[in-house]
Amino acid sequence: MSEIIFLVIIGLAISLCLFRMLKGPTAPDRAVAVDTIATITTALLVLLGSIFERYVYLDVALVYAVLTFIGLVAIARFLENGI
Repeated sequence: MSEIIFLVIIGLAISLCLFRMLKGPTAPDRAVAVDTIATITTALLVLLGSIFERYVYLDVALVYAVLTFIGLVAIARFLENGI
């Protein structure tokens, strides 16, 4: 039962971040929204690993978090200085 509550909260959080990503007034606001969605997705992968007792999801979540961080650093550098 608690898993369903967590999934609803995560779905609501992703919806709010998606709204900010589409509506955001500036590019940095949109970049932060995308990073937040990636962080929430990482938490979702960890939760799914716990629910299904498949710990390979934890490895996937770790790789996803690292790749997201590298991508966001590249986006931030682009927004600050250009290419």
